[in-house]
Amino acid sequence: MSSKKFSDINLYDLLGISIEAEQNEIRKAYRKRALDCHPDKNPDNPQAAERFHELSKALGILTDDTARAAYDKVLRAKKAAELRSKQLDSKRQKLKQELEERELAALHKLHSSQPYSTVRKSDEDVLQEQIERLRREGSKLLEEEQQAMKEQLQRTYAEKHKPQQATFDSAQHRIKIKWKTDKGDYSQEKLLKFLKKYGEVVALVMNTKRGGRAMVELTTREACDMILAYEKGDSSNPLHFEWVTPPAEEKRSASTAASNNSPLDYEDLVMRKLRQAEERKRLIAEMMKDEQANE
Repeated sequence: MSSKKFSDINLYDLLGISIEAEQNEIRKAYRKRALDCHPDKNPDNPQAAERFHELSKALGILTDDTARAAYDKVLRAKKAAELRSKQLDSKRQKLKQELEERELAALHKLHSSQPYSTVRKSDEDVLQEQIERLRREGSKLLEEEQQAMKEQLQRTYAEKHKPQQATFDSAQHRIKIKWKTDKGDYSQEKLLKFLKKYGEVVALVMNTKRGGRAMVELTTREACDMILAYEKGDSSNPLHFEWVTPPAEEKRSASTAASNNSPLDYEDLVMRKLRQAEERKRLIAEMMKDEQANE
């Protein structure tokens, strides 16, 4: 836009709104279009950066009452002149152009021979003064919009690059349970008491043909991992757990994944790990409390 005059650009068309648009419509239209060509989303596209700059200037002018009034006056005059020009034939168009050139030359001469205060400012001069004022003062509204846009882009980026966990199919990854029957038996109710502490149990099947055997299916991988790591059952008759079909191991370690992600991804991963650790501590404390109550 630096190479163009503001009067040569229809700022309303640029934002896709009408000349009667109100402040909230202007801001909404700016957000929608500026997000698409934001420099952070298009780092290698200079045209996108130029477009973003034009949209920002349009927002600054059209949300300032004085600057907008000056711009609207120039825009309406330009449209009226274009309409009149269309109604002239080629000969009269040429005469009109010559007349305008002579008037412009006379105006420049008047500017140079008289004090500036005695010369009436043109509509474009008034508009240019308002644009310069906005440049000096800065636009608080524009700063707020661009900050909100930056935060939205960060949220979008974080969500897009958030580490995806593989879907856990509980039916494919059940857990076998074993115990020694000569040291006492476990009923289905007693097993459920131990297992439900970790999460929802989809199914628990007791082996009726062979004692000391059962199979459990849980909804989440986390619940399975905690049972395998922490659950022992009664100390007098320990329970032993193992996968029927273990899930495939992750191809990358957590540290490797974190190193290849953005700082936002890493922060999310760390917070998730901390929450999981706290949950495990709580479950272990409950388990110990239950064991003490049974002693």
